[in-house]
Amino acid sequence: MKIKSIQPRKQRKFLYNAPLHLRRKIVAAHMSKDLKQRFNIRSFPLRKGDEVEVMKGKFRKKRGKVTRIDYKYYQVFVEGMTRKRTAGTEVQVPFHASNLRIINLEMGDKMRVKSLERKIKAKEGKEVKQEMKQGMKQEAKKEK
Repeated sequence: MKIKSIQPRKQRKFLYNAPLHLRRKIVAAHMSKDLKQRFNIRSFPLRKGDEVEVMKGKFRKKRGKVTRIDYKYYQVFVEGMTRKRTAGTEVQVPFHASNLRIINLEMGDKMRVKSLERKIKAKEGKEVKQEMKQGMKQEAKKEK
């Protein structure tokens, strides 16, 4: 999933018209340092049940589980993060995925585990290719 244009209006149009299967990938958050080291990946799509930490705003540094994700508006709702309406009722506060950090992944689904493994293998393949390129560059320098 790559947006070809760098024009902001076309990027906004892509996000507005994106199909659901791509919206799921867009609603992704960065991993904590522990998860980055364990899985060797930077970010992963959010899912109900993931434990996250809020990075920005009024609820900064608070943790909770994801209770709901609204793919239409790219919103994530976290357990315990609420505010009062003027009528006095409590309503959950929506967050953008970029303002959250994944602390713990929900691994109850086999398909999610497989997608995580795929991402890890793809990352390892890229690293091997980069190492090969660097080795070839060094050999070229030595020949000169």
